[in-house]
Amino acid sequence: VQLQESGPGLVKPSQTLSLTCTVSGGSITTNYYYWNWIRQPPGKGLEWIGYITYSGSTYYSPSLKSRTSISRDNAKNTVYLQMNSLKPEDTAVYYCKTQIWGIDYWGQGTQVTVSS
Repeated sequence: VQLQESGPGLVKPSQTLSLTCTVSGGSITTNYYYWNWIRQPPGKGLEWIGYITYSGSTYYSPSLKSRTSISRDNAKNTVYLQMNSLKPEDTAVYYCKTQIWGIDYWGQGTQVTVSS
């Protein structure tokens, strides 16, 4: 399975971030697969944002839930992350990740910088 993130790179404060995770080599609707979004701010550890399951259910980090939405397009085999009201502290590398049979699969990550 390969995951590829893409996004705008630079976003202004208060704007909305939209990221795409394109999946190949496996279907996002395959039973029991969860598709996570995770980020890593500069100089800090990984922070889990949320996931969407194979059936389309979503679950979010409580600290980000109010301004985060994860969705998917089954026909495109793609998962999306939308985060609104961005702040400079949302600057990070954003990753999508799944786990299949105990093996973690990560995208290469996409840098998002929140700055005016």
